[in-house]
Amino acid sequence: MIIKVLGPGCVNCKTLERRTMEVLSELNLRADVRKIEDLDSIAAYGIMRTPGLVIDERVVWQGGVPTGEKIKQLLESCSGGSSES
Repeated sequence: MIIKVLGPGCVNCKTLERRTMEVLSELNLRADVRKIEDLDSIAAYGIMRTPGLVIDERVVWQGGVPTGEKIKQLLESCSGGSSES
C-alpha cells in the first residue's frame, strides 16, 4: 500500500501525516507513506483543498484532518479489509 499525504507543510498536513502513521501502527499495517509538498504534484491529483490523503493513487480525503477512526475506515476500505464495529 502506498499512502501519500498531500500538502505544503502546514500544521494540518503534518497532523494528517502523524495521525496516519499512528493508525497504521495501531492496525499493524505496513505502508509506504510519502509526503508530497510540490504544488504541481498536488494539483495533478485534483486536490482543491489541502491536506489530502491518497491511498494507492486514489484520493480518499481532502480539505481537513480526519479523525483517527475515519483514517482507519479509509485504510480498511482501500485495503479490502473489513472491521467489526
